[in-house]
Amino acid sequence: MNTRHLSDCVQTCMSCSLTCTACAAACLKEEHVEMMRECIQRCLDCADICQLCARMEQKQSPFMQEICELCAKACDYCAEECSQHQHEHCQQCAEACRRCAEECRKMAA
Repeated sequence: MNTRHLSDCVQTCMSCSLTCTACAAACLKEEHVEMMRECIQRCLDCADICQLCARMEQKQSPFMQEICELCAKACDYCAEECSQHQHEHCQQCAEACRRCAEECRKMAA
């Protein structure tokens, strides 16, 4: 296993988790917060899965491949929702999720 790639994926997952959490927090401050409910939920779920994925990668868990696959799916799911909103924080989150999904798919391969 390429430890450089592992490190890149861990960093990308942690960055994505932070970006998703920041997006959810920013969505809660939007004027029409009810319209952001789905975005908030997806961001929080994605943040948690990204953190789990990073931890499992760091200790090279035997479940790493499956968790990387799940993380990529969660990131795709979050990016799908965030990309529909024009808020800068949502656009940044969608981009972070796309990068993370790509790195996780490399790890799962």
